[in-house]
Amino acid sequence: MGIGLVAALGAAVCFGAATALQAMAARVAGEGRGAAGLLVAAVRQTPYIAGLALDCAGFVLEVIALRGLPVYTVGAALAASLAVTAVLASPLLGTRLARGEWAGVATVCGGLALLALASGGEGSGHGGSTLRWAILATALAVLALGALPAGRLPRRFRAALLGLGAGFGFGVVEVAVRLLDPVTARALVANPASYALLVGGGAAFLLLTSALHQGSVTAATAGMVLGETVGPALVGVLALHDRTRAGWAPAAVAGFVLAVAGGLALARYGEGGAPADAAGAEPQGVRLGSGG
Repeated sequence: MGIGLVAALGAAVCFGAATALQAMAARVAGEGRGAAGLLVAAVRQTPYIAGLALDCAGFVLEVIALRGLPVYTVGAALAASLAVTAVLASPLLGTRLARGEWAGVATVCGGLALLALASGGEGSGHGGSTLRWAILATALAVLALGALPAGRLPRRFRAALLGLGAGFGFGVVEVAVRLLDPVTARALVANPASYALLVGGGAAFLLLTSALHQGSVTAATAGMVLGETVGPALVGVLALHDRTRAGWAPAAVAGFVLAVAGGLALARYGEGGAPADAAGAEPQGVRLGSGG
């Protein structure tokens, strides 16, 4: 479990740092550009390239963590990447954390500490064919939501709903990694979870991009955090037999709730934070990093 925990925390650091670096690149690229123009300008920035490298490293670490830890622990650790972004946003982006946001960082750290003490190893279940096809069906449903014009969704809840859909997509990736067994070329081609991983990940990025263009970054990120943590955690416990150390179930539940709640408190850092002179306001621009 030690390697898995280190990998999960490493993934959170990579994803959180990537978001901060890519947000810095977007600001250096300049204001007044469309999404495509901003992306072209940003990829010329060293921080953006560094952020992409960290995203790739974070995904590899996430896979390693999911092969050795319960899904609920990895999901909570990934939500904690917002705490990393929030802390790094101060020196890199000139943001100012409010007292409540520092409390959010502390809450995330406390929740992860409880999870580290309470988590058992990876569950013994690897999912039957029904679960593998169900996770692929979920990925396709998320993709269908991505194909739905955002204008058809209720305006008041548009960003939150799209963010929630993105979270479900990232959650599909988490569960699909656990369902890739055995890991051989022939088995991967025949396994519906392989396609669920690709479809779910792609659909999640599509939905998150749309969410961050349609409304509040805070609402979109909060929806994403809930979608990528709660659902996969339930699947892990109910279908993959993820368990805690004997007698530590209450502590694991408390740690999970604290980590997710702390992540929600830091939701405005889903795009890297806001300038120091507008602390507390919604950050503007184009989301360039991963969802987690």
